[in-house]
Amino acid sequence: MSRTQKQVKKFEKRFANNVSKGFGSLFKKIGALFVRIFKFLDNKLTIMIVPHSKSKVINFQTNVFALFLTVFLTVGIFFSFFYFNSKSISANMTISNLETQNKEALASLDLLRDENTNLFQAAKRFQVSLSQSLSLLGINKGSSKTNNNASTSDLSSLFSTKDITTGSSREIADIRELTSYLEGAIEPIEQIGKMLKTQQSLFTEIPSICPLIGPNLHVSMSFGPNIHPTKGNWYIHKGIDFSTYRSGDPVLAAASGQVVTVGFDSGYGNYIILKHNHGFYTRYAHLNSFRISKGQIVNQGDVIGTCGSTGLSTGPHLHYEVHIGSDVVDPAKYVNIKLSKK
Repeated sequence: MSRTQKQVKKFEKRFANNVSKGFGSLFKKIGALFVRIFKFLDNKLTIMIVPHSKSKVINFQTNVFALFLTVFLTVGIFFSFFYFNSKSISANMTISNLETQNKEALASLDLLRDENTNLFQAAKRFQVSLSQSLSLLGINKGSSKTNNNASTSDLSSLFSTKDITTGSSREIADIRELTSYLEGAIEPIEQIGKMLKTQQSLFTEIPSICPLIGPNLHVSMSFGPNIHPTKGNWYIHKGIDFSTYRSGDPVLAAASGQVVTVGFDSGYGNYIILKHNHGFYTRYAHLNSFRISKGQIVNQGDVIGTCGSTGLSTGPHLHYEVHIGSDVVDPAKYVNIKLSKK
């Protein structure tokens, strides 16, 4: 064996001995530390309680370990009390918030039920109106079908369900029945739309709209027997007088047609006569100005003049007449709005 190898062997042996001695010394020191700790914790202590009175002094013995353990448990219990107390306060606040939200939800539910009741009342009125309209138009009310095979124009099953169902499911059942009814009502309403579309040209050819527009529109004199505003005697008023209390408001063609007369009369003042299909004629009198000329073709709703007080008149108004051939008829039968008489 060479000299170098011998030196390496000696170094390894010394290193192993030093490591072994080092670990042995470390373990001894750790063991001595634990021994000193155990001895310290095992030290006896005498605790004396001396009352201010002449009562007997109370003393008891313990050791350091028991004292530390008692202090640790006391501190732990103290902090645990505050921790769980804060959690309890937080839980109470959460419960209070939930109770408030629950009250608000109940109030909203009551409001929803009230609105649901109003909805059904409106649905009932809609049913009556739709049934009347379908009857007038000759549409078969039983031709439409709902998902539950109920009659679409009859809400009897809906309202009977409403009477026998209770709780929150009642509102749900009502809404489902109403949805089913409305879905079934689509078909007859579409039939009405188709019918109106096919008759659209007819509606524009008959005097079906109010010829005067403006604020405060009202009927100042109706058709038929009236007292003459200037002469004071009874006479037959051959038209309707519309008024807005002012001049210059637009006068509209009540139906599509042709202008046959644009002139002046001592009684009617400035007036226009339109000829329409199906034998209808309309007269517009006491005009302030003209916006058309004789022979012109006009559409329903076109402005043909402005309201005035020309001729035999006590104030600005429109005298409106409807003729069928040679007969004078009440224009109120054709005007599709309701106006109060003032």
